[in-house]
Amino acid sequence: MSDAKRLEGKVALVTGGARGIGKAICTRLAKEGAKIAVVDVLQDAAEGTAQEMKGLGVDAIAVAADVTKFEEAEKAVKETVEKLGSLDILVNNAGITRDTLIMRMSGDDWDKVLSVNLKGTFNFIKAACRPMMKARSGKIVNIASVVGRMGNPGQANYSASKAGVIGLTKTAAKELASRNINVNAVAPGYILTEMTKNLSGQATEAFMKVTPMQRPGNPEDVASVVYFLCSADSDYVTGQVVNIDGGLLM
Repeated sequence: MSDAKRLEGKVALVTGGARGIGKAICTRLAKEGAKIAVVDVLQDAAEGTAQEMKGLGVDAIAVAADVTKFEEAEKAVKETVEKLGSLDILVNNAGITRDTLIMRMSGDDWDKVLSVNLKGTFNFIKAACRPMMKARSGKIVNIASVVGRMGNPGQANYSASKAGVIGLTKTAAKELASRNINVNAVAPGYILTEMTKNLSGQATEAFMKVTPMQRPGNPEDVASVVYFLCSADSDYVTGQVVNIDGGLLM
């Protein structure tokens, strides 16, 4: 096996995989030889991304799923195993924002963000851990955020959800380590995506002022670290949170 195909024979499921950071992760893992299950609530976009992955020479499927519903997570995992042969890698990337100050934040804004970002991650870990435990092998990578470690005005719901993802990561790592399953998280800073395009110019400038590298990251920066955490190079790494933020949080 060449170094260019170090994930050959592996199957990766990526939630929120249709676009943005999720799509970049799918692309990087596919280039390393992994078969890809693109899971997204946006079915047409997921199918388009799956076709692109096939163009990279790997098997790929698109699975429409609402991550907030455990039965849909369970179904997505089952379909992945049945169609692609196994489940070796899970990347919990699906996430949303509903930004506003706490005094203006509705209960629905709070509930929706926590449901997608935190409960969705829990649902897929729960669904994926059974086949991984049976195989006594697996890599789980959760997409957190630096704001889950430092907070950010106007993002109480998002910050809380990502802090929850960090706590969930550490607990899952402790529960699953004996079965040779690694569970880690990455915490991106300001990354150029559809989501961050919604931030105001003032918010963007504020991020740049406190980022030593003085530039935003791109989805490929995140995908590279996720790949490391999915590869054999990270076999002795678990329960960790890796910042991908240009030095924003040190």
